[in-house]
Amino acid sequence: MSSVSIAHKPVQTGIPAILVLLLATGAGLGAATLYYAQPMLGVLGSEFQATPGVIGLVPTLTQLGYALGILLLAPLGDRYDRRRIILGKAVALTTALLAAAAAPSLGVLLAASLAIGLAATLAQDIVPAMATLAPDAHRGKMVGTVMTGLLLGILLSRVVSGWVAEQWGWRTMFVAAATSIALLGVAVWYRLPRFVPTTTMRYGALLGSLVTLWRRHAELRRAAVAQGLLSVGFSAFWSTLAVMLHAAPFHLGSSAAGAFGLAGAAGALAAPLAGRMADRKGPERVIRIGAVLVAAAFLAMALGTDQLWLIAVGAVVFDLGAQAALIAHQSIVYSIEPAARSRLNAVLFVGMFTGMSSGAFLGSVVLGQWGWIGVCILAMGFALAALAVRLRWLF
Repeated sequence: MSSVSIAHKPVQTGIPAILVLLLATGAGLGAATLYYAQPMLGVLGSEFQATPGVIGLVPTLTQLGYALGILLLAPLGDRYDRRRIILGKAVALTTALLAAAAAPSLGVLLAASLAIGLAATLAQDIVPAMATLAPDAHRGKMVGTVMTGLLLGILLSRVVSGWVAEQWGWRTMFVAAATSIALLGVAVWYRLPRFVPTTTMRYGALLGSLVTLWRRHAELRRAAVAQGLLSVGFSAFWSTLAVMLHAAPFHLGSSAAGAFGLAGAAGALAAPLAGRMADRKGPERVIRIGAVLVAAAFLAMALGTDQLWLIAVGAVVFDLGAQAALIAHQSIVYSIEPAARSRLNAVLFVGMFTGMSSGAFLGSVVLGQWGWIGVCILAMGFALAALAVRLRWLF
């Protein structure tokens, strides 16, 4: 097959390494755009003279845009060629990032943040693409590989943006991000195969089928709710970390906040391992272990809120737990109805990023009212709720 051959079944003879690398890199670059602003929130708050609660709307709107984009746009991957969808979103995302870079006011930046979230859903078109291309027996491992790229993009984005913002300013970071997405679009144009649609539903029926899938599959409901609960703490931590470090007693800049992404990246590297474990041992065990790790990490951080080393270790542990649970949840969801993978993926990630946007909002509110210890307790409580869902005690 040529590089533009049509794909509609899992490839039985393997996937070219260059294509795996492209998908992993593309997922990472797309998802990274959701988080570039987080280490810069202290700087952005000072420049636009905004309170922590107001500047917290930047990540909140980005996450909300992502959730809306998954709900309204991701299901189109079952109806149209995913390659064309990814290319269109790359153009839109590049434009939104450039708008953020040129924002003259906080209002414009907030609007651009919402648009970035909507267009960044190209990452959620890439993951089902890999699930379609991968052989059945290795789907967990291959999706885990792409998710490693996605998760490293999320976590390392904070390292990069914190450093770039401190050296050259926050606007430069948004320009660099736009450039990376434009280059990704070119690579996708040349390398990604076309995909045959798996349904001919009209748009309204396609969206309506999300409700049908939700009602039909208890495992889908359980996965979306549990991952959403885990995501509240994940987002609350990363959305408030820069503001917390910027204030007393630490008084650290955006590069220090971004450097914590290196700690989180260590956890993300476990994604392929989690995928292999889900393939061999079953995903339920992986999810429960992941939820326990998240809760334990935030408990430790709540007991040592003034210890930077403990916060760094906690970031490794809770990221490991959250990402392992996500890979295992995807393994469950993608096996439900192969012809509806984009829509199943949409339901899972709507749940996840509803949790993300809620976590960004709640984290900012809790930080202002009860400080960092309140954020840690909030995150621990939601992780325990996720564990209760997987144990069938809730939902």
